[in-house]
Amino acid sequence: MRLFYFKGQVEILAVSQEDEVFSGVIALLVGTYFVEKEIDFTTTGSFTQEKEGKASAQADQSYLIGRGSGGIADLSIEVLFTSGNESKLNPYQALGVPEVWFWEDGVFGLYHLRSHGYEKIDQSEVLPGLDINLLSRCLLMASRVEAVKEFRRGISAV
Repeated sequence: MRLFYFKGQVEILAVSQEDEVFSGVIALLVGTYFVEKEIDFTTTGSFTQEKEGKASAQADQSYLIGRGSGGIADLSIEVLFTSGNESKLNPYQALGVPEVWFWEDGVFGLYHLRSHGYEKIDQSEVLPGLDINLLSRCLLMASRVEAVKEFRRGISAV
C-alpha cells in the first residue's frame, strides 16, 4: 500500500505486481545512468517523504542526487496504471520535491517545480543529459538484459 496526504485528505493506493515490475526496471535503468555518468546518488525507493501535518507522499522511486541521505528527494518517480493525473503533484509541491516524473501508458511525463508550481518539461533538469525517450524505449523491452545493454550503449554515445 502507498499513502498520500494533502490538505486533510488521505489517498491509499494498492500496489500491483505490474507496478512493482516497472518500478524496479526504472530503478535499474536510472541507477545504471547514475553509475555510467559517475553521479553520486542515494536511492530512497518508496520511503515516506513528509512535512508533518501538511503533506506526505510515497513515490515508487525517489533519489537524492549528489548528496548523502536525509531530507526531501531531488527526484520522485511514480508508475501509474489507474489513478494518474496532475493533482498527484500537489503533495510533492508542498514537500518541495524539485522534479517529479510520472510513467503512464509507456510514456514519461516530467514536471519541474517553479515558484508558481510544477511546469511540464520535455527534458529533466535534475538529470539534464538523460535521454528520456531512450529510457522509455528500454523500459518497454521484453528482455531486461537487452534493455540495460541498449540503455548503456545509448548513454555512452552521448
